Amino acid sequence: MSEILLQIDGKEVKATEGMTILDAAKSAGIHIPTLCHHEKLEPYGGCRLCTVEIETRGRSRLVAGCLFPVQADLIVRTRTEEVDKLRKTIIELLMAHAPDSFELLALAEEYGADRNRFEKESSFCLLCGLCVRYCNEVKKKSAITFVDCGAERQINFIPEIAAQECWNCKECFPLCPTSYLQAAYFLTEALAFPRAKEAAAK
Repeated sequence: MSEILLQIDGKEVKATEGMTILDAAKSAGIHIPTLCHHEKLEPYGGCRLCTVEIETRGRSRLVAGCLFPVQADLIVRTRTEEVDKLRKTIIELLMAHAPDSFELLALAEEYGADRNRFEKESSFCLLCGLCVRYCNEVKKKSAITFVDCGAERQINFIPEIAAQECWNCKECFPLCPTSYLQAAYFLTEALAFPRAKEAAAK
């Protein structure tokens, strides 16, 4: 693959075709926060914490670093005022769902986010999709899925599959950026009350 040179935070970075900005930054030791990215999974762009500012042909815009492919002579800025302001708001929104997440608490301190800015939803799920995607893409079991859409979107274990696969696996649990005890709760609920979960999904 051909080598691509770009600039990230004033540093010349070497990348290869097919890499994303997040990949290139990580290879150069430049940190870009993300909650929904995993090296074994396809890029998702769900949390948007990896948003960065790029400049091409004198024009700047914001893009998701985990999705945007590297380009020759691309200029990337990971900590502009606009980027930091956006990340702060995203963190505050996510903390309404998982106010005690260790990862979010660390990010809140770094970006000066207010954990009480938005009304608490107490879902304890950030909809990062890590568990769903890992089960589908890596394990090929599809024991957990998204249901509903928009503000009603949530994850559910599928009882018939989970009962056979999940207790001997649980590889998705530690991927959760909130607490894998919550994943255990959802699994137990799905297996103990399958009809209630199915009714809720309709």
